[in-house]
Amino acid sequence: MCGIAGWVDFARPVDRDVARAMTDTMARRGPDAEGVWIADHVALGHRRLSVIDLEGGCQPMTSGETPGSRAALTYSGETYNFRELRSQLVSLGHSFSTRSDTEVVLRAYLQWGPALVTRLEGIYAFAVWDQEKEELLLVRDRMGVKPLYYAETPSGVLFGSEPKAILAHPAFRAVLDAEGLRDILSVAKVPGHAIFRGMREVPAGCTVRVNRAGLTEDRYWQLEVAEHTDSLERTVHTVRELLESVVEQQMVSDVPLCTLLSGGLDSSSLTALAAQVSRAKGQGRIRSCSVSDPDLDGTAGEGANEDHIYARLLAEHVGSLHSELPLRAPDLLDPALRSSVLKAYDLPIAKGDEHASLHLLFDIVRQHSTVALSGECGDEVFGGYRWQRQEDVVLSTTFPWVYEGRQNYQGNDVVFTPDLLAKLDLDTYERDCHSAAVAEISAGDRIADPTEARYREVTYLALTRHAQVLFDRKDRMSMACGLEVRVPFADHRLVEYTFNVPWAMKSFDGREKSLLRAAMKDLLPEAVAQRIKTPYPSIRADAYNRTLRERLAAVILDGSSPLAPLLSPATQARVRSQGAAALESGMSRAALETTLQLDDWLRAYDVDVVL
Repeated sequence: MCGIAGWVDFARPVDRDVARAMTDTMARRGPDAEGVWIADHVALGHRRLSVIDLEGGCQPMTSGETPGSRAALTYSGETYNFRELRSQLVSLGHSFSTRSDTEVVLRAYLQWGPALVTRLEGIYAFAVWDQEKEELLLVRDRMGVKPLYYAETPSGVLFGSEPKAILAHPAFRAVLDAEGLRDILSVAKVPGHAIFRGMREVPAGCTVRVNRAGLTEDRYWQLEVAEHTDSLERTVHTVRELLESVVEQQMVSDVPLCTLLSGGLDSSSLTALAAQVSRAKGQGRIRSCSVSDPDLDGTAGEGANEDHIYARLLAEHVGSLHSELPLRAPDLLDPALRSSVLKAYDLPIAKGDEHASLHLLFDIVRQHSTVALSGECGDEVFGGYRWQRQEDVVLSTTFPWVYEGRQNYQGNDVVFTPDLLAKLDLDTYERDCHSAAVAEISAGDRIADPTEARYREVTYLALTRHAQVLFDRKDRMSMACGLEVRVPFADHRLVEYTFNVPWAMKSFDGREKSLLRAAMKDLLPEAVAQRIKTPYPSIRADAYNRTLRERLAAVILDGSSPLAPLLSPATQARVRSQGAAALESGMSRAALETTLQLDDWLRAYDVDVVL
């Protein structure tokens, strides 16, 4: 996958040492090689995780000095149709010196310019410097699986795969303002927002052009409401065809590959398809890896996660080489691990145990594999969440996952001052974000049935808001370990096809993910195919929450936290008299995690708070 960094400055020459420092922040994303390319007004940096053409494909890659073909590229990701594009480019007169998809992307730019984005299939984020136009083009994949941040300057732009690359430039200062804090404390990611003041994320399916005239952000791909005319039988058949094609395409790799297997319908389907491809190509048994239940000691009581049981069943059924990572609360509370998660993410997060467990899992997976297939986005595509299926939740006037799970995030009113909460006005912010999101497709103007229109809106929200948080989590935690994670369910062709399937067809058997279950039934054990969705394993032991309360109480009592001016005086007083017990009422785990990480983040990143 790799990591990219760089900047353009039209007012003065760039500094190689600064370029090197920005690039070095991407070391965990690309442990195999590094490079920096400098011209008068631009610096491109690259850290490589070698996946395709291990000997070739070094970056930044340049096209040479021939007039009309001078360009340089720093690229992260995978273009899955690179072989087809390469053949097309050869027929148009291009020659290649490597087998890499990087060179294909560069040559595609030389042939088609910025319009190359309509021809790429994959997950990617890259920057092309056109020497003759003196123009930088930043590109992010259609679904936003791979990250790309930028910050406009008075005379150019800074960019990088993660915020830390931009923060390494001396001209950028880490500042948290009210808008950034709203994003941290809300549970709906806003496309383009990047928390730090003055920084933005290239939205999914968008490009950013930077030249002497300024900066322009354009959208090249958008989900659109349309009529679905296929029968149920044809729809199921098409879903299966698309999945087989996508999985085969995404298994192209010059390094060891595995699947992330939870035992749920999504990951089991991908593992079964991957095993089928591997057998057909004589590549041997596919590897599969999973997280086992964190409370296997039997103290969890009812509701214990059984992923490991179904993962083992599927692994035996398809003959995969299967391994598991058992999780325990003390492991996930390790300060060094939590510090590593924050360093990987660059931002405070609400689900510390889940991020930490993924970090541990990916660290182990990386010992035998460099690429992993993940079932992420299957729920968003096929309707696997309760909040996508329960009509009263669907018909709510906000993000349905917020409406359904609001109690899981309570605690802001306990932690922060009333004046701050009044200024942030999170309820209005949430409503405004929701209204802006659904206005992007105007489903009510195109679908006569208002209930069906709302189901389409919820699918859109799932794909463009909810999935973005999960993509970020997978990307940061995997790349922190030098592991590339691919997400077949986020393939834009599958997403486009299923988006407009009527909800009655998506739930034709009265279950979640009806289309996927029907499409995959012949490859899965009956118990796996009929399994009800369960959430990702999380720590349920109260000792975990108790430790979080104790740590937050220590922060409050210390008084030196940069959060101190924002903390509720009443809560501070209760903590001084009652200790951690003062935080038992009204404080969800998510609020505890977010507040603790906010404190750690402000300290570690030396953030100026300007509210």
